[in-house]
Amino acid sequence: RCTTLNTKNEKIINRTKATTCISLIGWKKHHHMETKLYYSIGEVAEMLGVNTSMLRFWETEFKDLRPVKNKKGTRSYTQQDIELLRRIHYLTKECGLTLDGARQQLKNDKAPDKNMQVVDTLKELKNFLIQVKQNL
Repeated sequence: RCTTLNTKNEKIINRTKATTCISLIGWKKHHHMETKLYYSIGEVAEMLGVNTSMLRFWETEFKDLRPVKNKKGTRSYTQQDIELLRRIHYLTKECGLTLDGARQQLKNDKAPDKNMQVVDTLKELKNFLIQVKQNL
């Protein structure tokens, strides 16, 4: 069985088919991502599975990464910022590039890497299967 929350996180929906669960999880994730304009540093760090200090460090290393800051200095990340962070994370953590190598790759290739999308999908599937296994 798969248990997810609806888009407003109000009601629990139970589904028995794994394919339905995967599509619901994917829909919820993408639907949520499209409706929210700004994300806090904590939310983005959780999405990527890194510490907030890593995001602040990357901000100093990559000139294109400039989240909006309010008067208090609180960072607000847009969807475009998150996509750039996902690419930086993929290049440095998954591909093993140095920061200079990642910078060069981003400079030369502005389009997202298809392999990055495949890796993200496989990670989501792995997490889903782990949840299924725990619920058995």
